[in-house]
Parts: sequence; structure tokens; C-alpha cells
Amino acid sequence: MSSPLADRLRPESLDDIVGQRHLLSKDKPLRKIIESGTIPNLIFYGPSGVGKTTLANYIARKTNKAFKKLNGTTASTADIKEVFASTDTLMGINGVLLYLDEIQYFNKKQQQTLLEYIENGKITLIASTTENPYFYVYNAILSRSTVFEFKSVEPHEVEKAVLRAVDFLSEEQGCEIEIDDNSVSHIATACGGDVRKAINAVELSVLASPLKDGKRVVGYSTVDELTQKSAMKYDRDGDEHYDIVSAYQKSMRGSDPDAAIHYLARLLEAGDLPSACRRLMVCASEDVGLAYPQLLPIVNACVEMAMKVGLPEARIPLADAVIMVCNAPKSISGIMAIDKAIADVKAGKGGPIPRQLQNKHYDGEDNPNKGQFYKYPHSYPNHYVEQQYLPDALKDVSYYEYGDNKNEQSFKAYWDRIKNDNESS
Repeated sequence: MSSPLADRLRPESLDDIVGQRHLLSKDKPLRKIIESGTIPNLIFYGPSGVGKTTLANYIARKTNKAFKKLNGTTASTADIKEVFASTDTLMGINGVLLYLDEIQYFNKKQQQTLLEYIENGKITLIASTTENPYFYVYNAILSRSTVFEFKSVEPHEVEKAVLRAVDFLSEEQGCEIEIDDNSVSHIATACGGDVRKAINAVELSVLASPLKDGKRVVGYSTVDELTQKSAMKYDRDGDEHYDIVSAYQKSMRGSDPDAAIHYLARLLEAGDLPSACRRLMVCASEDVGLAYPQLLPIVNACVEMAMKVGLPEARIPLADAVIMVCNAPKSISGIMAIDKAIADVKAGKGGPIPRQLQNKHYDGEDNPNKGQFYKYPHSYPNHYVEQQYLPDALKDVSYYEYGDNKNEQSFKAYWDRIKNDNESS
């Protein structure tokens, strides 16, 4: 069984690697490091299919070190020790270049073992990860490595890889392959910045196109069918998940319905209905809040409906709710108030509950001023009477400040009038 086209189609020079110009242009530090031939420990961080493995393989071919490859999902401590043992063989006389894919799956003990072997210089480490290395990689390894971030590849760059893949397959199969510009553009766009997906989509499209008179004509309908879902990159436990839900809520907070609907679509296409609903409810209370409190039961009803009917119909009430949240006035006065109060509680500020607010307790003989002295507001004009509610230590503290939206300003005007009337009576 032959390897995937993305593995067979390896660049012969750094200029053959598509994308990552911020790392591989002629004046960039990483390119200069590679061309120097002296390779330090490196960590490549970025989404899958953007050239991390490709570049590591290229570096391995350009060095005189023995090349060993491990994957963090399957490798063990014994595998690391075996790689180190090869440094004492004739093959490893110039040292070993270890490429460790998905290093984030190594636990702390495995990473500590790895650290022992890279410190003496016999093993040069190139590790790759799709997760933020500053969260997942042992600090001691980070301090001995240089991190380079890889980014999704733009469609115009991916098109170069698509055309190169077509030429490679044409030569490999000994036949002409015809593919129109629209199909090339569609593959490059639909892959979502993942070059490996684009190249493999080319191979599938070619295999699905019949050979006639020594020629394969790749039709747009074939390409469309084979690439329709390839742009969806999503891992509920990975950075991509948190980036999407963050952008989703920030777009609602920023009152941009087009962006919010886009990120809602990405969540729903990934089947992540719970995240779409949870962030929507959080945003309705956190970012709209008291500016339009009537929205909270509406959003809750939309979420309940979405959870009951499930996908794909759930998209309809959720889209309505997202657009309402975007268009609603915003206020964070409620969350600011509770956060200030929690901060005081955590700091130990408080004290006894004022006597008039306590549940009725028996007054001991040592209490010279017996009685609760609670004033029942409904017994007073406008259902309001002034009395102390906060403990003595906090009696002058103000947690809530009225927002500048119409709703809260109407509340403020009402209570200003009531309290002024109370003072003047």
C-alpha cells in the first residue's frame, strides 16, 4: 500500500514549502538557522497540515544526523531510551535528530526523560504540537528550545501545492491530468488552510476521475463532493475549540451579528450544540444584562427549543437569539457589582448581619436594647423606607453603579425620585 500523496510529495528546497513566509522568507531567522546547518532544539506550534512535519523532514535530509521519528500519542519512555542508545552507534556518530510529533501527549515524566537526553547535545529535538506549548510542554524543555508558530496557509499559497500535486500525479501515473481553475481554487479554499488536506483531496479527485484515452479530466462536481467538509477543523479539547467559542462570544459582545452568526455556524457544523447554547446564555446575562433584562427569558426559551429539537433545526432559534443578543443594548453593571462583592467576601470583609435583618432570635438578658427593629418597606409610602442593610464594616460601600443605558437610567430616575421624596417627608 502506497503512502498518501502528501507524504510522497516532499519539497526539494525551502522555497517549495507553501505558506509560512513569516518563518521561511530569505531574511527570516528560522531560514537562516536551517541554512547554517547548526540546528538547535526547536518546537513547531500550529494547526495540523501547515508544514510542521514537512519542514522537519526537510531539515533531517539536510543534516548529517541520524533521523528518528516518534509520535507522542504512541511513543513510550522505552522508545526515547532506544533513540538515545542509537547515539552510540556508527549511524549516530554525528548525533541524532529526533522529530517528536504531538509532544503535548507526553506526560511530565516522559518529558523529563526526554530532557535528560537532549541536555548532553547528542540528541537534537524538533517537536511539533497543535496546542499552545506554553501550556503543555515542560518548562525545562521550553527553556532549552526555540518556539516557532506556524499559521494556516492562505488559499493563494495552497493553490501552488495543489498544482504541484497535480503535476506530480501526472508524472507518477504517466498520463495527462486536466483540472480547471475553479476546481483548483475550490480545493485551496475548502481545505481551511490545511495543505495536507488539499493535497490528499487532489489525490482522491484524481482517483475518482476515469482514465480515457490516456487522460484524466477532474470535474468540479467530483472535487466539490470530495472536499465539502474538509475545511472543518475542530477539536473540542483543543485550541481551535476555545478560539471559536471565544470569537463567538466576543462577536456578540461587540454587537457584530455577521461575525457571531459565522462562529455559530462553525460550532453547529462541528456538532457542538452545547457550547453554542452555553456561550449564548452567558453572553445574554453577562454582556446584555440589565440593559435589556427581558432578553434573558427569550434566550433561555430559544436554547431550550434548540436542545429539544436538536440539529439541524436547532440552528433556527439559536440564530434568532444570537442576532437579538448582538442588537440588544449592553451593560456589565450587574457582573461588576457581584464581582466587587465577591472580592470583599474573599478578603474577609463583612461582619455580623445587622440586627434588623436577622431572623428573629431570642434576646438574652445581657442585651439592653431588646427587639429586632426591622422596618417593613411595604408599610411605608412607595414601598420604601431607609434602613441599614449592609454589615457595619461595609455600610458605606457601593457595589452597583447604574449603567448608561435607557433601561437602567429609568430605574435610577425612579429611585432618585422615591428616595428624595422619602428624605423630604
